[in-house]
Amino acid sequence: MKVVIIEDETPAADKLQKAIQKTDKAPEVIAILQSVHAAVQWFSENPAPDLIFMDIELTDGHSFSIFEKVNITCPIIFITAYDDYWQTAFEYNSIDYLLKPLKQEKLEAALQKYDKLKRHFNDNFQQLMKYRGDTQEPVLKKRMLVKKGSDYVSVIISDIAYFYATHKLICLVDKEGRKFILDQSLSEIEKQVDPALFYRVNRKYLVNMNAIKRIRTYPKSKLLLEIDPPIEEEIIISQENVMAFKEWMDR
Repeated sequence: MKVVIIEDETPAADKLQKAIQKTDKAPEVIAILQSVHAAVQWFSENPAPDLIFMDIELTDGHSFSIFEKVNITCPIIFITAYDDYWQTAFEYNSIDYLLKPLKQEKLEAALQKYDKLKRHFNDNFQQLMKYRGDTQEPVLKKRMLVKKGSDYVSVIISDIAYFYATHKLICLVDKEGRKFILDQSLSEIEKQVDPALFYRVNRKYLVNMNAIKRIRTYPKSKLLLEIDPPIEEEIIISQENVMAFKEWMDR
């Protein structure tokens, strides 16, 4: 099992690595990342590990902001000195929330939980997250109220072709090619739309299945999407996200 540690304090990271290697599974620590910036860069360039151990308060911001910039598909065990963030943590792939100072038996129990869930669901992480305890059904929007100049326009969700992030702004594009600026993050929007209809293909695009016109093979086992209305930028699905995307398209 390959794991990544996100921890800004070197002594704490070293202590955690030693504790992880003392466990029965003795996972391989493939990276120790000390900031939001370093984590975003690493996950942009490398396939996802099996598991992440993540601190929350880093030197350059909360680790939750990492999810706004890259698509992380693996489970996470949060390890932090603060108990204020546990509810938020479970919105971001969390399977456990451990407090510092970390106790070896708590770490062992968290890894055993991960192992049991992983075996039970045959690595299908989306099912694992559903089983984990998210019992409250999300309220999915049927319409979205957006601003156009000095007016407001109500857009039917199924008429939206895709959402995308650009220059710290989130844009909505409907099937007629009309564009609207939103004041929410892609992660927030993703929770409001039907996951059977919309898919977060990468960190920049949330796409309606009906807007996908062509799926092409791309070097290094990636996929290239062609969508309508068309956009000049290439929309690439990373190698680690290809299988989940294919399963979503094949429902």
